[in-house]
Amino acid sequence: MTDQTSAVLSAADALVAAFGRHDANAYFDAFAPAATFIFYNLDHTLMDRAAYQAEWALWESRDGFHINACRSTNRNLQVVGKVAIFMHTVETDLTISGEDLTNHERETIVFAQQPDGRWLAVHEHLSQLPR
Repeated sequence: MTDQTSAVLSAADALVAAFGRHDANAYFDAFAPAATFIFYNLDHTLMDRAAYQAEWALWESRDGFHINACRSTNRNLQVVGKVAIFMHTVETDLTISGEDLTNHERETIVFAQQPDGRWLAVHEHLSQLPR
């Protein structure tokens, strides 16, 4: 495993762990401010991190949204220079409107190496896992 691969996987692990413990601050810190987001349950693209943070806050206040746990499997990583594409299957235990649910999804997260060497997510695309 190269140093780059190890660094990207570490960044991905930190992002998934923060999401899984509903640590919004650490989770959003894993994304660049200009990151974009495509979610199958929204009818529009979130064009930056601030837009996603606003949507997250709305889900929390309106829907009682809370992440209880998250598991990442079937992981695949492709590093191309200072860009990395991380794909995985994600199983998320969450609460919405007082109901406990488990989502089965697949996700692509694109990371870019920053001038300071850190790897930040610059794009996330989430889709339902076909059954």
